Amino acid sequence: MNQVKLKRIGSEIGQVLSEICAVEAHDSLLKTITITGVEVTNDLGLAKVFFTTTSDMDHKEVEKNLNDDTASYLRTKLSQEIEIRHTPKIRFVFDNSVEYGNNIEKLINEIHEKDSE
Repeated sequence: MNQVKLKRIGSEIGQVLSEICAVEAHDSLLKTITITGVEVTNDLGLAKVFFTTTSDMDHKEVEKNLNDDTASYLRTKLSQEIEIRHTPKIRFVFDNSVEYGNNIEKLINEIHEKDSE
């Protein structure tokens, strides 16, 4: 499938899932996550949903709970919101790029502090 079309579908899935998590969901875990990106496979069979969380729980535990408990609910809601022939299965993956960026920024600040001494 065309990569541009896959990116557009992934973007639409991300927007709809973000809206469902923020507005419609009653689960407190869904209220603590932020969707940072979506990658869709060529056959539209799987959508990897990248997320960050403000929850105090370990991100691996949050990821497990999302994949085990809420992925099917979100897939059902997603199928009602977007019009594609086959709604992909949803798999949540923790996006550590925010943590990585914060760590790099912290290291740069430490270097600047050492240079100014």
